[in-house]
Amino acid sequence: MNRRSKPSGRRRESAATRLCPAPVAGHDVPDRWLVPGLCVLLAGITWAVFGQTVHFDFVNYNDDIYVYDNPMVLKGLSLPGVGWAFTHPQVANWIPLTTLSHMLAGQLFGPHPGGHHLVNVLLHTAAALLLFLGLWQMTGRLWRSALVAAVFAVHPLRAESVAWVSERKDVLSAFLFMLTLGAYVRQVRRPFRGGPIVVFLLFALDLLAKSMVATLPLVLLLLDYWPLGRCQNRRDFFRRVVEKLPLLALSAGACVAAALVPGLVIPDAQRLPLLERLGNALVSCATYLRQMVWPAGLFIPYPYPHGPTDQPAGEVGLALVLVATISVWAVAGWKRRPWALVGWLWFLIMLAPVIEIIQINKDAARADRYTYLPGIGLTLAAIWAVAEGSAGWKHRRAVLSGLMVAVVAALTVVGRHQTAYWQNSETLWTHTLACTPDNLIARINLGTALAQEGKLEAAIRQYHKALEIKPDDVDARNNLGVTLFAKGEVAEAINQYRAVLETDPTNVVAHDNLGNALVKQGRLEEGIAQYQEVLDLNPSDANAHFNLGVALVTKGDLAGAITQYRLALESAPEQAETLNNLGLALLRTGDADGAMACFTQTTVMSPDPPARWYNLGNHLLQQGQLDEAMACYREALQIRPGYAGACAQLGTVYFQKGDMKPAIDFWQQALAADPNQWEVQNNLAWVLATARDPALRDGAKAVALAGQAAQTTDGGNPMILRTLAAAYAAAGRPSEAADTARKAAALALAQTNRALAENLRQELQFYETNARAQGSR
Repeated sequence: MNRRSKPSGRRRESAATRLCPAPVAGHDVPDRWLVPGLCVLLAGITWAVFGQTVHFDFVNYNDDIYVYDNPMVLKGLSLPGVGWAFTHPQVANWIPLTTLSHMLAGQLFGPHPGGHHLVNVLLHTAAALLLFLGLWQMTGRLWRSALVAAVFAVHPLRAESVAWVSERKDVLSAFLFMLTLGAYVRQVRRPFRGGPIVVFLLFALDLLAKSMVATLPLVLLLLDYWPLGRCQNRRDFFRRVVEKLPLLALSAGACVAAALVPGLVIPDAQRLPLLERLGNALVSCATYLRQMVWPAGLFIPYPYPHGPTDQPAGEVGLALVLVATISVWAVAGWKRRPWALVGWLWFLIMLAPVIEIIQINKDAARADRYTYLPGIGLTLAAIWAVAEGSAGWKHRRAVLSGLMVAVVAALTVVGRHQTAYWQNSETLWTHTLACTPDNLIARINLGTALAQEGKLEAAIRQYHKALEIKPDDVDARNNLGVTLFAKGEVAEAINQYRAVLETDPTNVVAHDNLGNALVKQGRLEEGIAQYQEVLDLNPSDANAHFNLGVALVTKGDLAGAITQYRLALESAPEQAETLNNLGLALLRTGDADGAMACFTQTTVMSPDPPARWYNLGNHLLQQGQLDEAMACYREALQIRPGYAGACAQLGTVYFQKGDMKPAIDFWQQALAADPNQWEVQNNLAWVLATARDPALRDGAKAVALAGQAAQTTDGGNPMILRTLAAAYAAAGRPSEAADTARKAAALALAQTNRALAENLRQELQFYETNARAQGSR
């Protein structure tokens, strides 16, 4: 009887799981090599879209905080680093596992962006493969599962999550999400004793990567209904809920921990009204639906509406109708179309934490990255709808095969194009402004990128446009001040910093920058007062302690400076520049041993061995120890031949020693390794234009190099214009030399650089004399 009852039990189970056809129940049984082949194809198209990112740079939108300007990350994995990752949120997110992954990448690749991008691509690829295998295991539908995974892998909406190093949390959490789903399905299909513990632990790791996956237990309940077929009645449903209680408790704990992180939830005073947030949520849902079907005009960030007139009532009404219609259709067909209800609810449930009803982002109403996992539900519902709705079509297989190839090919091409915008900060923000010219964040960040490239005039234009959008924006005005300061317009920079402080009197960055500008003008006491203002607001501010130390050195108070440098190191022990200045101050007080200990310690702060020698060489060069510095740079070149920084500094050492031939050779090597170093271009051009040895002079090449340097800096650097004038003279073009020297002198006077202006005045007389002589001939 027992033996006969078992097959009967199986028949009853099969009837109970009509919504979940097992892979062996006659559905898409592949031949031996089809599944591996599909996996290879899936990995291939993912690489076709995102493989280009290994040649991309970081972008100046949180990548500095997460990676390239984070000394704890660049030091690599360590026991103290693990503790730091669990106790220090990143950009208002408690994501310790993601931080540890950045540390591991930092240990492997250092500050070089290619390796960090590669990790993102590999994690995304692994997530896509696991999604394919997991869906196939659950539904038994091989080709549908492969198409869902392919759309997930290459859709243009994925570019933000994969091509942006800061979104490591997306791809890492997706990988762990898929592992958790796989472990859950394995436990359901073939239960084993440790199955629930494995699922629990994987989910816990997933939450440590990104708290947005807190909705995963609800997704598992959806999968219990379809395709797993474990919720056939109310009793089954309650059993499944009880089964998920440990996961739900873990989820609740993660939500509480995330909410406690300062800065995650926008404060009441800055939060938009509830009705406006609800309207934005509806419009965002509708927009995501449109972008899934027609992914055009994607950028970052999508500005948040500020005021009731910015969110048209008609637009909100249409979005409400669309969302309600789909919801009614999905619920009405819950028996005939279970995949529709599951896919739609997957989308809504996973989107709920980031739909901005609880506002967590003051800069963006929505984001492409928010669709990373929620979009899977939409894709699944759409693909199953087409497959089921085409059951009676003639030539159905051929039509659907062609449609599948066309969809994947189109998304691959568009996805690759969208990803290319993330090549660097300038390409990213230029694209954003092409889509939305009034994007404040894009204006500010493009200005920052241009300033970092030395294009100061272009950066200033961007900051002015940002202030046209929002005149009281403290970031735009402060950055404008920093750029004016770099350009030499110190008085105007001071005006900008004071304007920031009128808007925000407690802005420590503006106080700090104002102090720097006042010190630059020789107003030491006023500058010191600004640093003290910062320290009154934040006694542990490392920058203020450092800058105060620099001012005290200028004032001659070495003891006070040493105290400030030590206080700065207590707050920021990884700051190599502070250690270097402390060493210099100790050296001047006669503490040679203490000074050398500081200089040596800076060499172990970089995870990059050649950079350690390079840094030590820089310290020795600052002390005037040319031979010792030269030895350090050569050690760096032994480890990494062609290291641009070491070549450039060796050229500087030889120049200071008066040996021009090797100086020229090393500067040429530096430019061969990195052609965009305008300082090296300027130095080399000066030597080629002014060398005493006629065999070394090359006026034409000097003009080309100085011209490139001047173009890079938008003609705003009088030193470079002085070099260009000398180059024109060496090339036998005295009239152009005189015109350029005249511009340089005027610029130097405008920047209150009187010594340079006087030198240029004397040189201008020489060029004008030569120009007249050439004209008379």
